Amino acid sequence: QVQLEESGGGSVQAGGSLRLSCAVSEYSYSSVSSVSMAWFRQAPGKEREGVARIDSYGLRNYADSVKARFTISRDSAKNTLYLQMNSLKPEDTAMYYCAAATGPSTWSISRYEYWGQGTQVNVVS
Repeated sequence: QVQLEESGGGSVQAGGSLRLSCAVSEYSYSSVSSVSMAWFRQAPGKEREGVARIDSYGLRNYADSVKARFTISRDSAKNTLYLQMNSLKPEDTAMYYCAAATGPSTWSISRYEYWGQGTQVNVVS
């Protein structure tokens, strides 16, 4: 059973930075031929949306709202996915979720088989 556990959320002032981590247990995603990982977020009263994703080749994609501010990366040795968030805005406030898919990288939520419990990010102005 694959488990994902996010950490690193918290409260920060607008313009600040946070780094989220997602620890992956039970399998080494770096050894899976076509595994993709992503960060999603969900604000109160809004639908869950994709923020950043990375495929098995390291190709990254970002939502337009976070381009040039957020960076997705992974450390195979630590089996950990990261999301570096800079220049945070109040509209970035949301619960952030890490997700993993054995299929191709996509923004489609239903294609991700594994999800973490989420970590809350609050950006105050």
